[in-house]
Amino acid sequence: MAKLTKESFIESLKEMSLLEIKELVDAMKEEFGVDPSAVAVAAPVAGGASQEEESSTVTVVLTEAGAAKVNVIKVVREITGLGLKESKDIVDNNGTIKENISKDEANEIKAKLEEAGATVEFK
Repeated sequence: MAKLTKESFIESLKEMSLLEIKELVDAMKEEFGVDPSAVAVAAPVAGGASQEEESSTVTVVLTEAGAAKVNVIKVVREITGLGLKESKDIVDNNGTIKENISKDEANEIKAKLEEAGATVEFK
């Protein structure tokens, strides 16, 4: 019997249904005593950089516009590059200002918005 290459194995997986793949995983657990899904999950953690990179990004969310709403709208326009209407909608609905940005950039944005009178939080 010819040795199965990684490429041919992957091609075979592409042709299988989810049920067939689940049965294959169960058979591998039984035959080798190893859970292949646990190995796949553990691999990214070993790298460490991707998990650390994810935790170093935040989303800036406006929680309250404050008394100087017009000033906050101007700052939101400056930060996002959106038009007046879109910026006003974000301020009116306490929306997301920017997503998946570095903590340093988020702190700069927070400082600008708080200076304009808004309340901001990171998620």
